[in-house]
Amino acid sequence: MSKRQTKMLYRIIAGAILLAAAALIPYAGPWRFLLFLPAYFMAGWDVLWRAAKNIAHGQVFDENFLMALATVGAFCTGFFGEGEYPEAVFVMLFYQVGELFQGVAVGRSRKSISSLMDLRPDYANVERDGQMVQVDPEDVAVGSVIVVKPGEKVPLDGEIVEGSTTLNTAALTGESLPRSVHAGEAVASGCINLSGLIRVRVDRPFQEGTVAKILDLVENAASKKAKAENFITKFARYYTPAVVIAALVLAVVPPLFAGGWAQWLQRALTFLVVSCPCALVISVPLSFFCGIGGASRQGVLIKGGNYMETLAAVDTMVFDKTGTLTQGVFQVTEVRPEPWLNREQLLELAALAEGYSDHPISRSIREAWNGPADPARLSEVEELSGRGVRVRVDGKLVCAGNRKLMEESGVALPQEAGASPGTTVHLAAEGRYAGRVVISDRLKPDAAEAVARLKAQGVQTVMLTGDARAAGEAAAKALGLDQAYTELLPADKVEKLEGLLARQAPKSRLAFVGDGVNDAPVLSRADVGIAMGALGSDAAIEAADVVLMDDKPSKIPLAMAIARKTLGIVRQNIVFALAVKALVLALTAVGLANMWLAVFADVGVMVLAVLNATRASARRQAG
Repeated sequence: MSKRQTKMLYRIIAGAILLAAAALIPYAGPWRFLLFLPAYFMAGWDVLWRAAKNIAHGQVFDENFLMALATVGAFCTGFFGEGEYPEAVFVMLFYQVGELFQGVAVGRSRKSISSLMDLRPDYANVERDGQMVQVDPEDVAVGSVIVVKPGEKVPLDGEIVEGSTTLNTAALTGESLPRSVHAGEAVASGCINLSGLIRVRVDRPFQEGTVAKILDLVENAASKKAKAENFITKFARYYTPAVVIAALVLAVVPPLFAGGWAQWLQRALTFLVVSCPCALVISVPLSFFCGIGGASRQGVLIKGGNYMETLAAVDTMVFDKTGTLTQGVFQVTEVRPEPWLNREQLLELAALAEGYSDHPISRSIREAWNGPADPARLSEVEELSGRGVRVRVDGKLVCAGNRKLMEESGVALPQEAGASPGTTVHLAAEGRYAGRVVISDRLKPDAAEAVARLKAQGVQTVMLTGDARAAGEAAAKALGLDQAYTELLPADKVEKLEGLLARQAPKSRLAFVGDGVNDAPVLSRADVGIAMGALGSDAAIEAADVVLMDDKPSKIPLAMAIARKTLGIVRQNIVFALAVKALVLALTAVGLANMWLAVFADVGVMVLAVLNATRASARRQAG
């Protein structure tokens, strides 16, 4: 517990002792209320202070006002008959117990999120004049070389220029298995260096790094309220003044006709205690907060309660293929030249044509050829989105890309061309078909399991890919997807997604899963965008609503299970709190409920609702 919570606990204990002492004193005279005042002020002085301060600022109708009015009124009943002094003190004590319990629950649910705050490095090691100097990461310029020793956090994003090591990425990805990195590889801030000393060239300022973006995302998650949270906020705004007016009517109107002012005043005060909306106002936001915390512990960052609510309603999951369902590790599996050139000549032509591209497919072709890349041999390089590249190699016009590019270039394909499962790159030189290179990508080990678990949750699975039909359909069959659309340009993906959205039922939602870079338009258009493999990816963190900090598809059904569980808890709390309050309010109005039952209907329900809300952050989640 925090210091503040510890002080509150001591106050509650002291108030309880003073209450017990006052109750044991046999005095029953007109000044009896003075015996209970010390216990009352010990337990509730801060509630009275907050109520007075809020009234001074024009914020009258809140739970502090209701508690203060009800308990002060309970003391005032001594002027009309036997005062409810012990009840008034106990109501305040129990209310403070509920507040303390809520504070502890919030503190515990924050642990998984606050642990992300530990990502922030305290310093960066910079070599100056032969000496190692520790500086604030925010003061390190782009291009500087920093030293990361074993056991230290990587303070800034960059590329290893010297050394190799293993990194603990658990704080970012939830993955406990260390990752080996070597010179030339990128590292993200927030990882912990486990073994070797490395030197890292900084490629972005701290404010734009992985840690800063994640911290900003987490800190702002609670500000994006779900519909259920907005409903409770609006509900309390109208509900609280309504019950105060109802209590006033209950205290004044019946006695005008039937007498018994003390009896009806007592009922009105009990009515006020029951009517406090604490359970709803506290438990609903807490449920979403706990759900977001539980998800972050699994390496899933959900940007707010509104996105969690949408995710829970998803019944169609649309996937990109490369880097999402597949590993994005390409290798050339087939080289099929035309008779007028040999295999090496075709590979050389393909590698040169793809020389300026950083796409994984281009890199795999260059690696398969493994010859010298001479930029002087290339001219008039033109990258064609979703189709390939057009370039002059040694002055000859070469086209390398998919079937659409060949058709645009007026190149006739052999009848069997493109039939191989995999990504096919067709090549043409000076308008003459030269052959094809087939590149295959491996499916992720948990992709089929993820699809199966989604389908078990009643989710339809669809794939949109720019790959050739044979490659796309082979992957879809292996994974058990319901539908697959292939050979799509980026604009075609948006069009297909629009069609799927148009067919959605009114309360159904569609999610798109992509790598967050080239799929940003589709991520933004879907009801909820999920970014895969987002470690260090700016576009993923910015475009998506849900960010998976590793690239495991199996985290998707897990995130949906967490969202659905959280929404279920929210509904349970709303129904339970409103049902109990409605019942006890009705009993109070007809004189069948006393202050003790009012305590349960208010603070007891709040404690039960908070207990239920904390289930959303449970470590074990069904998936």
